[in-house]
Amino acid sequence: MPLDFYYLPGSAPCRAVLLAAKAVGVELNCKMLDLMKGEHLTPEFLKINPQHTIPTLDDNGFALWESRAIMTYLISKSGKDDSLYPSDPKTRAMIDQRLYFDLGTLYARFGEYFYPVMFAGASFDPEKLSKLQDALKFFDIFLEGHDFAVGNSLTVADLSLAATVSTIDVMEVDLAPYKNVQRWFEKVKATAPGYEEANGKNVLIFKQWADALVKK
Repeated sequence: MPLDFYYLPGSAPCRAVLLAAKAVGVELNCKMLDLMKGEHLTPEFLKINPQHTIPTLDDNGFALWESRAIMTYLISKSGKDDSLYPSDPKTRAMIDQRLYFDLGTLYARFGEYFYPVMFAGASFDPEKLSKLQDALKFFDIFLEGHDFAVGNSLTVADLSLAATVSTIDVMEVDLAPYKNVQRWFEKVKATAPGYEEANGKNVLIFKQWADALVKK
């Protein structure tokens, strides 16, 4: 039975979950919520997620939100093996570190740089751009000497980070100084199952949405 998935296709965290679902072959019943119309604030949705955030997964009454928690849940539940989220404690710890880096540093700094411009009409802040560039430098160092975020195999960390980096890239933050990031990004695009359907085409929706809001 498909799992209900509340999302917006342009959202990087939602795209990350779509990538995880593709990677393990889980069918999602995608239910788009228009945040601008307050569809995430309806009594029906608040019963599922009182924090009223997306992405949100409803697995036959088991509700879960926060994209990285959803991703690891889907992989732990439905993965044919543990390759995407290995059970080895040290490997898993490194994957978790990369996921937390994505959440708390890379994606957070992109949001701090771009979302005030997108939603509040602010000007781009050079200091915030510098902090985002520092985060990209950190990631570039993390990738030194191996193909993926952790070792030489695709993991859930790559799927989450790819959703973030594709968003940074489509919003024209220059990735040229980060050779390892560029190499890794191309590798993930070629390796992640269903990349174009789950993320490639949907990040362009974010670009269109962002451009329209910034022009206002």
